[in-house]
Amino acid sequence: LKAVILIGGPQKGTRFRPLSFEVPKPLFPVAGVPMVQHHIEACAKVPGMKEILLMGFYQPNEALSRFLVSAQQEFKVPIRYLQEYAALGTGGGIYHFRDQILSGGAEAFFVLNADVCSEFPLQEMLEFRQQHGDMHSFVILGTTANRTQALNYGCIVANAGTQEVQHYVEKPSTFVSEIINCGIYLFTPAIFQHIGEVFQRNQQELALEESSNGWQRAEVIRLEQDVFTALAGSGKLYVYKTDGFWSQIKSAGSAIYASRLYLNQYSKSHPERLAQNKPGGPIIRGNVYIHPTASIDSTAVLGPNVSIGEGVTVGAGVRVRESIVLHGASLHDHTCVLNTIVGWDSTIGRWARVEGTPSDPNPNDPYAKIDSETLFRDGRLTPSITILGCSVTIPAEVVILNSIVLPHKELSRSYKNQIIL
Repeated sequence: LKAVILIGGPQKGTRFRPLSFEVPKPLFPVAGVPMVQHHIEACAKVPGMKEILLMGFYQPNEALSRFLVSAQQEFKVPIRYLQEYAALGTGGGIYHFRDQILSGGAEAFFVLNADVCSEFPLQEMLEFRQQHGDMHSFVILGTTANRTQALNYGCIVANAGTQEVQHYVEKPSTFVSEIINCGIYLFTPAIFQHIGEVFQRNQQELALEESSNGWQRAEVIRLEQDVFTALAGSGKLYVYKTDGFWSQIKSAGSAIYASRLYLNQYSKSHPERLAQNKPGGPIIRGNVYIHPTASIDSTAVLGPNVSIGEGVTVGAGVRVRESIVLHGASLHDHTCVLNTIVGWDSTIGRWARVEGTPSDPNPNDPYAKIDSETLFRDGRLTPSITILGCSVTIPAEVVILNSIVLPHKELSRSYKNQIIL
């Protein structure tokens, strides 16, 4: 068994700015560890996992290399990064590196998108494939969404008895199905034959269209639109439906929601990562992650859903809720931080209030997902999570509401519903 994690590249992650300026989005910490570490951990737990490949078109940089070395030591599985020469789409990348994926005689491999957070029921997908279909069938992880939100995802129509996928539509314009694609797949080497057919078809089409300006590439292949749509109804594609948590991490606001889902899971999977109330320690409410190097005053109140990074300083009487505070940030006495991501090495002055509007799914609808929020509506900034980029300084006694502050800014007054460039 192998696993491939698709981490994309720099031209994506635009909705994740200004945070993606500082680290590649897959290394952004969610619930205290890099986003993609949750994927690696889930893959490493599967018995028989021989290798984990990260695939994308980020330039290999120091942060990525350091992360891979430490993850390899921690999870005792070989982990490599394969760099695409250009954005090849979700299918093009694995097709380009098919020899690497199949080397060592891999019988099956998982493909996971890095920008989802999930319980990753990988073992269950393997067992499901043995019960349904044959050893050459492919499995998509699916989950239930509500009728209106399903239109934002890939929709799957499956046979109720066998779970065979009969019809697949990516982001349909009208209602197709409430079962949506989670971006987590189990493939066998046979998938490359189907991707190869798409590649050949693309080549033929491009040869016919000589007028195309040469910017289209036959190698750019999308698993969802190009491969699954064709495979549906052929008896080779199945859907495994999960009731576990799942969410996309497209925008910075969705990172706070994903952090909540993972922190909830820690009570079962990693209780040691959750902070406890101790005499002389800060007051903890709900699930909170605190990095061991952070220094927190005993009168601070943290939680629920708070993640405090490396070397963070939190002063007396500080209140933090539903927020991610990244390494090196400093919250001076009596600041209040709600629904906010505080960037690396940022400083919030005394008695300041920094607050955003949560973009959570509807709590009364068990199948609701996060809406892919647009930054602007009717020419106005949509109220959302407040984001402070890295090295932002906020003076004492000001209020920052629903705003995005780009890195290296020193603010001098209060702001509301603004992007501060």
